[in-house]
Amino acid sequence: MALKKRFKHNESLKPKTPLEPQSAVSMLKKFQGPKFDQSVDICIHLGVDTKQADQMLRGSVSLPKGIGRSKRVIAFCPSDVAKDAMAAGAIKAGGEDLVQEIEQGFDDFDVAVASPDMMRVISKLGRVLGPKGLMPSPKNGTVTPNVPAAVGEFAAGKVEYRTDKSGNVHAVIGKMSFPDDDLLENLNHFITTIEKIRPSSVKGTYIKKITISGTMTPGIQLRYDDLELSSK
Repeated sequence: MALKKRFKHNESLKPKTPLEPQSAVSMLKKFQGPKFDQSVDICIHLGVDTKQADQMLRGSVSLPKGIGRSKRVIAFCPSDVAKDAMAAGAIKAGGEDLVQEIEQGFDDFDVAVASPDMMRVISKLGRVLGPKGLMPSPKNGTVTPNVPAAVGEFAAGKVEYRTDKSGNVHAVIGKMSFPDDDLLENLNHFITTIEKIRPSSVKGTYIKKITISGTMTPGIQLRYDDLELSSK
């Protein structure tokens, strides 16, 4: 189906009112899509003030059914740990040598993990990795004493999340080819994770809107009350 026709077709199917989660997942698969297996994304609009440091949420979560793809992980660690990091799934591991490689332009990776003692060494990369969201941070589990374990988790598809300036949290929760029940389980798990980290300083409505979509489909808004019930 041509892109323009597919867009019109999908827009005609798009629900005009929010759906409960199971119906939303089922509806998502009725949209016409490309030949490749699309990722399924979630966007949660939060009632947070991103100018307040404690309301800029950031973290990581392992979804119960995975996300259907592995990630390219690099590890900043001492030489005696590098071998174990590579065995756990890192595509590169090292210290000053890896820093120099990135300074020279290497950026073909999705996640950077570091041991605490390496932060001094990689601090100079802040201007390179920071804007791309790739700088290791204790807040999302990418700075840890156990580098090989973190490498294994992120390489297997552990999901990172962070609020943008508008208070939205985006994440991949699976693939369109996943069974509906698997997508629903990942969806509920991710929402529960966000619910649990509500900052105490947030007043009023915390979760304002939840939308799921495929890589190339319209978004479907969820009925949050139903999602809250199904996640308990």
